[in-house]
Parts: sequence; C-alpha cells; structure tokens
Amino acid sequence: MATPSSLGIQVQEERGPHRSIESLAPARTAFVGRTLRGPENRPTPVQSFADFQQTFGGLWQPSLLGYAVEHFFDNGGREALIVRVVNGARAATLTLPAQDGAALVLQALRPGTREYLRASVDYDNIAADALDEFNLTIQRVAAHATARVEYQETFRNLSVCGGTAAALDAALGASELVRLFGPVPRTRPRRTVDPATGQASGFIHSSPDGDDGDVLTDYDLIGSAVEHTGVFALDGVDHFSFLVIPPLSREADLGVATLIVAARYCRQRNAMLLVDPPLGWQTADEALAGIAAWGFASEDAFMYFPRILAHDKLRGRFETFAPSGAVAGMLARSEAIAPAWAAAEIEEPVLRPGYRPSCLVPERLRGGLAKAGINVLQAVRPSTPPMLPARTLAAAHAGAADWQHLATRRFALSLVASIAAGTREFALKLPYQFVEMQVRAYLEHLYEARSFGDRSRDDAFFVGVDTEDEADPEARRVVLIVGFAACRRGDYHSFRITHAGASTQIESVTVNRLRHRPDGPGDIPRVNGRAAPVHGGRNGP
Repeated sequence: MATPSSLGIQVQEERGPHRSIESLAPARTAFVGRTLRGPENRPTPVQSFADFQQTFGGLWQPSLLGYAVEHFFDNGGREALIVRVVNGARAATLTLPAQDGAALVLQALRPGTREYLRASVDYDNIAADALDEFNLTIQRVAAHATARVEYQETFRNLSVCGGTAAALDAALGASELVRLFGPVPRTRPRRTVDPATGQASGFIHSSPDGDDGDVLTDYDLIGSAVEHTGVFALDGVDHFSFLVIPPLSREADLGVATLIVAARYCRQRNAMLLVDPPLGWQTADEALAGIAAWGFASEDAFMYFPRILAHDKLRGRFETFAPSGAVAGMLARSEAIAPAWAAAEIEEPVLRPGYRPSCLVPERLRGGLAKAGINVLQAVRPSTPPMLPARTLAAAHAGAADWQHLATRRFALSLVASIAAGTREFALKLPYQFVEMQVRAYLEHLYEARSFGDRSRDDAFFVGVDTEDEADPEARRVVLIVGFAACRRGDYHSFRITHAGASTQIESVTVNRLRHRPDGPGDIPRVNGRAAPVHGGRNGP
C-alpha cells in the first residue's frame, strides 16, 4: 500500500481557529529589584541562575534580588523575568583621544561599576581623503583590563562631520553598549595603538567612574507608569504569573504603598503578587498578631510563612531570607506535575533540601493563620493529606468567596489570560462564529481535563461573543463574555474580554444567565429572548 511518506508527499495538519488557544506558561515569575549589572528597566528573560549571573552579575550582598532568583531556580523554577531598578546609579565613560587634542567621549548604556567596556578605532578601508571618517569597535569584557569578550559591536565609516553630533547619535542609537556623551570633536579619534607592539590593534578601557547608586526606595520600585519604570517596566511583557519584589534590604521590609500598587498592577495583568512576611513576624503568634494591624489585604496577592534558612554563598553560612523566590520556584515545580486547579488533589509542595523554614509552626495555629490568609511553608511532606488549601491575602475582603483560595483564583486568572492572549491576534479579523468556536474548544479541553470539577458540560461554562462591525476595520470591537462554574453550585465567575485596536481589556462582570445553554446571535447569554444584562466590575478577574 502506498503511503504519503513513501510517495515523497508531506502531510501537515492545518491549525484551525478552534485549536488556536493554548494555556499560557504557568508560574512564569517576574522579579523587580536591584542587581549588580544589566539593562535598566527592561524585562529580560532568564532560564537558569547561570543566565542571571551572565546578564545581571549574580549574588550581591547589598541586594536580595539575586538571592531570590537563586532560590527560585533551586526550588524548581523554570523561567524568570528580571527588571533591574537603580537609584542614582551612574554609567562609566570611555574616552577616545582625537587628533586635535580633544576627545570623543562615550558613556555606557548600563549604569554601575561592573559594566566593563573597551573600544578600538581604526581607519581600515577608509579613503585617504575621508579625514573625518573612522571605524569603531566596542566590546563588553568580563572584568576590567581583561580580554574575555562577552559582547561586541562594530560601526563602519562613522564621521565626526565637522563636530556635529547628529550623525554619531544616529549611528550609535542602535548600540546596546554606549551612547554619545558630550560634544563631538572637530577631528576624528586617533587610531588605537597597542602600546606594547605599536600596532593598530589596541583597546582603550572605560574609566572607573561608574557608580552603583544607593539602596532602593519604595518609590524606585513602584516606578512610573508613564516612563515604564519600576514595576511598570513589565508593561511590555506579554504575560507573567507571579510578581516577586524582594525586601529593600536585609533590615528593611517593603512599604505597604509598594504592595498596594503592585497588587493593583497584578490585577491589571492577571497575575499574583507574592508577598514576604515582615521581619517582625518571627513566630506564628507574632504573625497572627501582626497581620491584624498590617493594613494590607488583596485577592491578587498571597503569602507563605515563615521566612527561610538558606546557605549564603557570599557569607559562607546559613542566613534568614525572605521566602518568595523559593515559594515561586516551589509552585512552578508543583505545576509542572499538575495544573493550578488540581492543587487540592496532589501532594502539598515543599521546599527542596538545603532550604528550611526559619521557625516551626504549631499545628494548633495553622487554622488561624489560614483564616488570616497566611500559608505555612513545609520542609517535609505531611504524613496526612493537606486539610487547609492555600489562601490568598483577601481574607474577608474578597470580591467572591472563591477568591480566598489560591488555586481557584490562579485558575481563573490563567483561564481568562489564556483566552485573551489566544484570541487577540485574529478576533478583529475573523467572523465572531470562529472566535466563539475557538473559545468554546479551549473550554471543552479544560472540561475534559476536569478543570470544572464534576459539573455537567452544560453547567460547567458558557461563552458569548459580540462584535461591532464599523466601516473602519481599525475601529472594530469584539466583546467576549466567558463564564465558568464557581465552587458553589449555581454560581458562575464571569468576565468580559474586549479587543479593540491594539488594546485588550478584561473585566469581571455579573451575568443574569438561565440554567439552559445560551442562545441567539453571538451566543451572548439571553433571558426571554433579550440579551442578558451584563454589569461591569473592576479591571481583571
């Protein structure tokens, strides 16, 4: 029998619109804080602690972010996003002497004392009468005065153009290493000569005038929504699951203002903020007493207690650390085995060997801690299945009873974010029937995986899609209403996802839905032949 492969024919299954949605990567964790080196306010993905060391310099005693990232990967984390924030840091300069006694001065793009650059000037393949032109090679090296190159850029046929900065600014505008600093000399830089051989193969190293800046403040970490700094540097990231902001220092906690802004930002991004227990909570009794007067509660944040003991490689001894990095890695490892909605059905995640809680939590206090929204870290698996599911920090302030539970909250965030991301590309281009087909197929897949418990298919979820087909395609809006069963039978969590132009908005809504399947155009839930009322809520689920 002839087969397609034996005839030399390649058969490839076409991906239809009903198969386009995929769940976003679970437990992708964003870290915001101070690092030894690296790009400033630019989210950078790393897949291991070695990647972090390569780009951001590794562990650094004045900052806890490096330790949090190390704990994350040690406990099973797979992907992190790093946002470097600085406070008053200054970049080093690199001076290239010109022929008229002046100099062309460049400044490193990345601030700090650990950005080691060197540059070389040559006139290779430049016409003899082109006296304003030169070639420039810039390298980042591993350490000062070494030849171990980490990154290199070469610019051909640059010109000083009689001392104007426009041409050089344009040429160096795409550089990942330097920017023009100060005036341009009237003559081109001198050829760089190796002082030992006298050959035109030497390098000039950057000056030791960089500065690492001061310890971060809450204002530095919050940053600016307009300038996309601090937490808001994550605006350009497609998605993340957790946000970790390590303490300001070993002796100072984050301020409540930072927690409030970060939790609100997580709501907008369908993510969860991982909050560290304050330094003053040394025992479970102190945690119970402290949280009552703490002044922070949010269904978009959660906490694990107590802090952890881990080996500090720089100090050579065990130290107490904030636990959020390790917790994010621990949850990422758990989700690689089973999804968030099955958290109650699998073994409770625990810290890996080498990490342990800084204090013991008596069994008699665990119920009170859970009621207050504080989860307890484990170093070994309990002999009996966990009786207390992980909680958010909503306590009694949750918008819905389900949002007090971490697994339910995270499942809702993942579901809605995946649908929004999966439909964004083509929702404005295809008929609404295809969009509905795609969303329904994704929810059917979750249903088959028992994501909605033992609900019947009709009661597990519903989908509605509506469009506004303006003459201008760029003005078209697509509105999705998605609902799925809450823990209490008869209740639903419903969300409105609006695609318009380049923006997507997600809101929690209340939908008056009959027990039967929705009907009508676009499958918007309907009551007595009329579109069901939809009441808007806050941004995000």
